[in-house]
Amino acid sequence: MKKASTFEKIAARCWNVLNEGKPFTPVFVTGIFLLYHWESWGLSSFWADAALALLWTLPLLAVYFLYDFPLRLRFFLWLPLLAACALFAQAGVWPLIWLAIGMYFFFTVIFWGTIYYHLRIGTTLWNFTRFWKLVLKNSDSTSGNAQEQIPKFLTALLVMEWCYRSAAEAGIAGPGLAPLFFAAAVGVYAFLIHRWLFTWKPVEIPTYTHNVQPSKPLASKVYMIVIDGCNKDRLAQAKTPFLDWLKQTGTEYANMETVYPARTVVCFSSMFTGTYPREHGITSNMVYKLGVRTESLFDSLRKIGKKGVMLACAHLVDAFGEDVETFTAVMKNDVADPTIMRRARQIVEESDPDVLVVQLIATDQTGHSRGVFYDEYLEKIAEADALIASFYEWLRERGKLENAAFIVCADHGQSDGIGGHGHLDEGERYVPFIMHGPMIKQGAVIREWNSLVSVAPTIAYLMGAPYPDKSRGPVLVDALRTQGYDTGENIHEAAGPSIHCDTGKK
Repeated sequence: MKKASTFEKIAARCWNVLNEGKPFTPVFVTGIFLLYHWESWGLSSFWADAALALLWTLPLLAVYFLYDFPLRLRFFLWLPLLAACALFAQAGVWPLIWLAIGMYFFFTVIFWGTIYYHLRIGTTLWNFTRFWKLVLKNSDSTSGNAQEQIPKFLTALLVMEWCYRSAAEAGIAGPGLAPLFFAAAVGVYAFLIHRWLFTWKPVEIPTYTHNVQPSKPLASKVYMIVIDGCNKDRLAQAKTPFLDWLKQTGTEYANMETVYPARTVVCFSSMFTGTYPREHGITSNMVYKLGVRTESLFDSLRKIGKKGVMLACAHLVDAFGEDVETFTAVMKNDVADPTIMRRARQIVEESDPDVLVVQLIATDQTGHSRGVFYDEYLEKIAEADALIASFYEWLRERGKLENAAFIVCADHGQSDGIGGHGHLDEGERYVPFIMHGPMIKQGAVIREWNSLVSVAPTIAYLMGAPYPDKSRGPVLVDALRTQGYDTGENIHEAAGPSIHCDTGKK
């Protein structure tokens, strides 16, 4: 299997500058401003005036970088735009506005939704016929959130153009204090809006993990499959005989909550450190300082001479470094998950890690490129089910599951739009989570609230490893048997014909 190259890792980080909403806004505003004034590039005075305009606009851009205005808060962005129109709009500004809107939809619908996905995962070049509708509905924290990005970049462009014209006419004193007072007013406005109305962030666990660890490890191995971006409600509608069997013969957590913001690198970082973004330091897919700031599960395993491997995309190297074995994400979406699962088998054969975490990406990529509420999404979930079944059977045949825990979950869900996830819109917050193995209760459904920050301490508990130093999640003890183990025969032979599948073995 082809690994993610150094170029792909760098390209992934560069892409996040445009993909993540926070860095996109200032980059897009600056780029559109320069494009609009391209005929003046040869004038030395232009660059001095443009630099001054950018300097005077930076406070406003900083406010919009700091505050996302998620979900229903997006509507409050129109008031600053109306104020900017009244204060800063000048004659002849309409061409700038139309250029910005046109280039935004070219970037999101044509470049990103059509060309990028065609080259990277093989979607049709006609994808724009659906993608434009998804962008208009999208609500996540990416640049594809039109209802957030449009009022943000239009407001900033009006201020920047006004500052540029003022500087061109009167020099450094031209813009005056108006743009600074405006940015301050927007900052206070944003602070109050978020303080009063941003009420749906998950409650954080205030204490560190304090479960008394067992006298000996409960599991010799842990195999964990993460179906990236699997919407829990859509999973229930998909054809998933193997996952249904896992639920029946294992333990399902019916109210497992992800973290905020629900971005892939953030969620994985929280799962495998046991704590929240403010503590582990990964706050979006755009990672400014490489590596989590706290101990990870992989660090805990090393303390007892055990090894963990995460088979995942290049983005996750930014959080976990050498503990991640990367795969290239530049391949047809239909072959992505089968290729990943073949590599998972090879890792077991080559190094037999004590903990193996595998990220399946096709469901997430289908949600992003084609939408969650279409048949293609259900098909990818069904394919993931078959691949997990095949991998499980392969492990069972080799005796790898005799004293192993097997976990299947998602890192976050996906909402309507371009498979949105980030701000916890409908379909994002609660994720599927199933535990299975001889030390796991059979047929149990845990309906109490739980959080994905329990993943790291639970696996550490099973493996007899210390908890990561900042782990806050409680161990998922409700899933653990208290009176001995079920035999391997009862657990691992009961799956029936549904797991005898050759998907991914070719």
